[in-house]
Amino acid sequence: MQYSADGQSDGAVTAPQPGFLASVFRDLGVEEPTADDPSGRPPGIPDGPSSTARPAPDPLGPGGDEDVAAHARAAALTHHRTLTVQAEHERLADLLRRSALPVSAMDFESQLRRYEPRPYPDGAPPATAGADPEPRWEDYAPAEPPASDPDGPPVPRLLDSDYQRGLAKARLTHQRALREWRTRQAEAGSPAVDESRRAHDEAEQARARAVREYNDSLEECRRAYRQAEPAAVESLLERALAAAETNTRDLPAPCRAVYRPLTRTAVLDLDLPPLDVVPSLAGYRLAPDGEVLPVPRPPADRASDYLRLVARLALRALQAADAVDTDEILAGVVLNGWLREPGGAPPLCLLSVDADRDALARTRLLPPTDPDEEPDGEGVYADAEQDEALVRLRQLDAAVSPDPYGRAGVEPAAQAAVTVPAAPDLSANEFAQLVRELLTRGGLGQWSVRLRGPVGLVATGEGPVGSALPGRWVVWASRGEGPVGEEEIRTLAEAVREESAERGLRLTTGRFTDGALDLTGEDGHRHIHLVDGDGVRELTHTHLGLSLAAGH
Repeated sequence: MQYSADGQSDGAVTAPQPGFLASVFRDLGVEEPTADDPSGRPPGIPDGPSSTARPAPDPLGPGGDEDVAAHARAAALTHHRTLTVQAEHERLADLLRRSALPVSAMDFESQLRRYEPRPYPDGAPPATAGADPEPRWEDYAPAEPPASDPDGPPVPRLLDSDYQRGLAKARLTHQRALREWRTRQAEAGSPAVDESRRAHDEAEQARARAVREYNDSLEECRRAYRQAEPAAVESLLERALAAAETNTRDLPAPCRAVYRPLTRTAVLDLDLPPLDVVPSLAGYRLAPDGEVLPVPRPPADRASDYLRLVARLALRALQAADAVDTDEILAGVVLNGWLREPGGAPPLCLLSVDADRDALARTRLLPPTDPDEEPDGEGVYADAEQDEALVRLRQLDAAVSPDPYGRAGVEPAAQAAVTVPAAPDLSANEFAQLVRELLTRGGLGQWSVRLRGPVGLVATGEGPVGSALPGRWVVWASRGEGPVGEEEIRTLAEAVREESAERGLRLTTGRFTDGALDLTGEDGHRHIHLVDGDGVRELTHTHLGLSLAAGH
């Protein structure tokens, strides 16, 4: 600290002279500290109270700091991986929500385009709007100043300052408008402007023509659709199915459509999402030895979540097909959900629905989006047996895989490989629709189905007197390759007696045994009539004008 001349401190701190510490150390008999001793303590001076004192032992033991750091790193890694799994679960929940959003109907009216003309880019009026008039001074000249005394002489305008200022401003405005007008006139006659305007007009005409041609083609598609032409019906269905994917573009689920005029049925092939879209883990945990271990989900929970998702996708496709068919061309819809895995493995059918129009009309296809309507308040992760989408699919008698991760498939209700199907390619509803159509065209009315299964049906009908099928009939129709024997003919004869009918018809897409043919020639069974596979194809060609392919 510095001192003033009177011996008082002035408060300023100064560093000691370089030789001061050296002289002090020399007086004490020790050497000056060097740079090798960062503590600045002279050699020989012990660090602590005693030169023989030992350091305190580490309470964590040997390597304790490293163990704590490794445990902290493992805990952080566990937390990070668990957050990643939670993000996968949140994405699945979001997909489940978005896949259940309502589908907008893609009918013909919603697809019409409208032409709205666009003005020329510079904002100038079109050449056909008339000539641009030259600005006139009369439109800009200010009004004359009013006279202060009506009976006195007029006030000289040169002495009115306000009038002179207004007059000068009006002249400037008129000159500016005149220059702009002359510029427009000069540009209007330039080849570049004429070419630009001509190109704009041609582009607008092309836009209007494109809209008109598109609407004309759409009207032609509507006409073809109303006539049930397969290409038109398939095009309309696939556009509706593609539009239904708008809410889940990050989850590709393309759907293809095949229309069968024979049964007026659309067969939809839906590509299901990969199995790994559902998280396989519930999270991660830290083992006592510091290892990060995955926590797998129960297989049943994972399978339930996947089925819940594909059920929503299937209902969405069914709703899109039903909503777009405003003219009721379709008599039914078959949907098959296929899992296509990489590696060349054959596709696996995990879901199949065979629904006629009446069943679709009775079913509210999409599950509720209001969380309050979900069972037990568990949201999208409710029990699969109570999931609304799966419940509604089962109401449509859908076949659903019990274990998609175990590769347990189901039998497709119908094959969409060909537009002209054979009998084995038909679904149960298609076959029932075909039999009813054939016999109704033959004159059998008041159709009533008593029993129906995957391979056939039993129904009754009545034909008026004078028709090809007069009286009351019991019809037993089945599809299959196996022969129909005598026992089934006798069973049909008993059903005819129980129904108080007059005749029975046994129809099969296969053939009859010789014994069955001989039995119908006897007196007690002459009222039983037989139609085999060749007869079914002949009736199809005669009454419907369409072909049923021969059996595989």
